[in-house]
Amino acid sequence: MRARLAEFLETALVRNGIIAVIIFNAVILGFETSDSVMAQAGGLILALDTICLAIFIVEIALKLVAHGRRFFTSGWNLFDFTIVAIALVPAGQGLSVLRALRILRVLRVVSATPRLRRVVEGLFSALPSMGSVFLLTTLVFYIGAVMATKLFGDAFPDWFGTLGRSAYSLFQIMTLESWSMGIVRPVMEVYPAAWTFFVPFILVTTFVVVNLVVGLIVNSMQDAHHQEDVERTDVYRDEVLSRLAAIEAKLNARDDSQG
Repeated sequence: MRARLAEFLETALVRNGIIAVIIFNAVILGFETSDSVMAQAGGLILALDTICLAIFIVEIALKLVAHGRRFFTSGWNLFDFTIVAIALVPAGQGLSVLRALRILRVLRVVSATPRLRRVVEGLFSALPSMGSVFLLTTLVFYIGAVMATKLFGDAFPDWFGTLGRSAYSLFQIMTLESWSMGIVRPVMEVYPAAWTFFVPFILVTTFVVVNLVVGLIVNSMQDAHHQEDVERTDVYRDEVLSRLAAIEAKLNARDDSQG
């Protein structure tokens, strides 16, 4: 019974149906942000939202019945359970923010879509390797902030007056948001040689460190795809071997009956 229920919940029909409900619920929650829409059809929208939540609760309950304690051994199941549980907490005084957190239900589309799951799993598997890159970035930012504070802090205290302000300004420069006309060119009007500091900083942080992070994520995702292919091959091999064993058993049984 449990095995059949688990197989049913993993069918394409159920999975695609849940994805459709998640997307529909996301649209409904978007409508709730419009005062005019809520004034005209607020009751209907809230009722549809409740129906979507009820479908999610039924799905989680069925998974609990099908998998039992094994349900909580899967990180994605825990993720779905937490998202649905947040929606069940009453949004009273001090908990009104939980109504805004209902939009987190949209994230369930990640757990319901295998391809999105691989993307997230690749990202998380890259985190240990990214730690070294983040440490390098922190060192570069700290050195750059100290230098910028000493070099430009007197003339531009709003941008480089303190270590914190320098770090924030350098972060803005790293993102290339108004870095030239907004910060660097005004600084160069006072310090013409300031480009010798900012250009290498941009090259190191924006074009080297950020690309290292992207490379690590891509590599982790490729490893995840490769592992999935290996697992799929193993499953196919086991299935072929089991079928061959069944054929061999039938042939042996036929030979025995003829003998």
